[in-house]
Amino acid sequence: METPIRDRIFSFVDVVMRVPPLFIIDELLRISLGLPNDNIVLRFNEYGFKTTNLSSIATSISAITTDSFLMEHFDLNNLAYKAYLIIVFKFLCCCIGFLAALYTFMLCTRHLITVYLYLISVGVIFVSYWSNVSTVKAIVSYMSVHKSTASILDNILCLNLSDVLYNGPGFLIIQNYILQCLLASVFCYIHLAPRHPIVQKLLVLSFMSPSILGIHPLPVQYLYLAPVCATLLPLAVCKFVIWYNGVSMLRTMYMGYRHARNFIINYGLSALAETEWMRLNVPCVLRTFWMLRVGEQVVQILYGNQYGEETFNYYVMIRTLLVNGCETLTAVLGMTSIISFICHYIGCFFQWILLTEDEDEKSIGTVSAILFYILALQTGLTSLDREKRLVRLYRNFCLLFTAILHFVHNIVNPLLMSLSASHNPALHRHLRALAVCAFLIFFPVSLLVFLWSHFTVSTWLLAVSIFSIEVIVKVLVSLAIYSLFLIDAYRSAFWEQFDDCVYIIRSFGNTVEFAFGIILFFNGFWILIFESGGAIRAIMMCIHAYFNIWCEAKAGWSVFMKRRTAVNKINSLPEAKAEQLERLDDVCAICYQEMQSAKITKCNHYFHGVCLRKWLYVQDRCPLCHDILYKVENVQNKEHGDADVPAAAVEENDENDVQDNMIVQARQNSSNVHSHQNNRRQLAGRSANEGSGR
Repeated sequence: METPIRDRIFSFVDVVMRVPPLFIIDELLRISLGLPNDNIVLRFNEYGFKTTNLSSIATSISAITTDSFLMEHFDLNNLAYKAYLIIVFKFLCCCIGFLAALYTFMLCTRHLITVYLYLISVGVIFVSYWSNVSTVKAIVSYMSVHKSTASILDNILCLNLSDVLYNGPGFLIIQNYILQCLLASVFCYIHLAPRHPIVQKLLVLSFMSPSILGIHPLPVQYLYLAPVCATLLPLAVCKFVIWYNGVSMLRTMYMGYRHARNFIINYGLSALAETEWMRLNVPCVLRTFWMLRVGEQVVQILYGNQYGEETFNYYVMIRTLLVNGCETLTAVLGMTSIISFICHYIGCFFQWILLTEDEDEKSIGTVSAILFYILALQTGLTSLDREKRLVRLYRNFCLLFTAILHFVHNIVNPLLMSLSASHNPALHRHLRALAVCAFLIFFPVSLLVFLWSHFTVSTWLLAVSIFSIEVIVKVLVSLAIYSLFLIDAYRSAFWEQFDDCVYIIRSFGNTVEFAFGIILFFNGFWILIFESGGAIRAIMMCIHAYFNIWCEAKAGWSVFMKRRTAVNKINSLPEAKAEQLERLDDVCAICYQEMQSAKITKCNHYFHGVCLRKWLYVQDRCPLCHDILYKVENVQNKEHGDADVPAAAVEENDENDVQDNMIVQARQNSSNVHSHQNNRRQLAGRSANEGSGR
């Protein structure tokens, strides 16, 4: 019981230690790494400030007047040169700080603790110096007022304690004694230098020396130098730690580089990124960083008097937090981690409603986080001004919500197919799935009504509308197929056109989805050319064009050609007459159902035309005798130039055809007559996906 609690504490401490480097990176990005964002104000007029770039000041003055007095007296070119040197120096310092913070963030826990111990020791020195300076100033001020007193020590020896304590810096000196003792103890305990006994005692004495010297009758200039001299030994110890461990630090950095290089060579860059992502616990660190950042801003808003009592309300505060919560790339990453956390539990909520746990399904939280961050980069969220950033953030949220609806449909769709094809008698599971489908129809419709009634037509509104209509079409297609499966389950006779109906419905849904993909491509192309271009948007358009248009069209065409080939082969076989079926008085060897109509193979075996067509998706041999059903010299094979079309189609076929093969082989080996109806429904359910092509 203690071990899990201890592990949680260690994990929490590790997360907290990685947050401060993110604050440093965030602040450096907020100031644009020291680069100037605004122009220099030259003068003010009644219409506002007139601004001019620094590099054009000399040119502007020379254009205004021909007098060279200003040029010679002020030497503006030299001033501009010095200003640029300062900007370059600030930029280099910010880059070094950025890299140092990033490297600190990626350190292992042991090295991270070492870094924090060193930083705490340096911080202790500065706190000690600040306290000693304050105490010395109070002593000097007291002595300047009471010039008749030689020193504070003289008052103490004369037992004039009340005057020192109540009218002088007595309590401040005692407080400084206690504080310096604590700081000296902390420094002696955590510093990383070798702990020699003499050095340890000298360190304690150096912390206490300004307070000790302050009560003695020393000149004022010596008292002012006491705090500075007191920090020399602790700072020397800290510098010794840097110089002594410099080689080991460089060796550690080199070993980290070698480890990363070898890992990339052996396993790839993606494996390294995934491993480091898990080791650093990046999502939890980003969530902690963003919540602390927002908490800091809430405190500033509530207690910083940024708003008057009349103008303040919580809606304004939330808007401010949203705008400030995505002003830098690190802040966007933090907001992304929060959104991922929320979307993950939205997915868990719908899985709880549907009573399903699909571990193979991609996490909604991860996909939503990637989508939101890509949208933020694609729209340039961090570079917009505050009002435009808020509007863009709202629009990105709308797009994200519609994407979540698609993810929920991906959860409920296989459940609907499973419930209908297996004839599941659990009514509450059907009602839960249908309730989710009703939500997936009602919510997009409500969203479309609201958006089209409050906003004008734009490319963004078109994209949201297409996503919403697409999810509605998907749900309607799923419900239509679900209804067909239920109707087929309660039919007593064999429904030969069942697979054709399922194929037509799925083809309709896929065609609509493909058309929407083309519309979205042209919509994005319009945005890229006329509204907001960028490399990220261009790359995403190329990815969309390849995966959602080209690959989908290729897969759909492959399924269509394969189905047409199988239909042509089946049509070339002779149809069994009623007398032949009565004389045969047998069932189909594939689905074990009675045959009202059948096809006769060259080896004189009888099968349902639909069942034989599914079999031809897998192989060209008879299910019973394994003789070749379709010879090379047949006309259809001559048209396609390949005698083994189904064999080639197997390589291009998706997972649904593999399932068809398994089901058909299982039926061929089955001898249980009572499972005929159930096996037939499974065959129809799995093969109904042949038209999806997705």
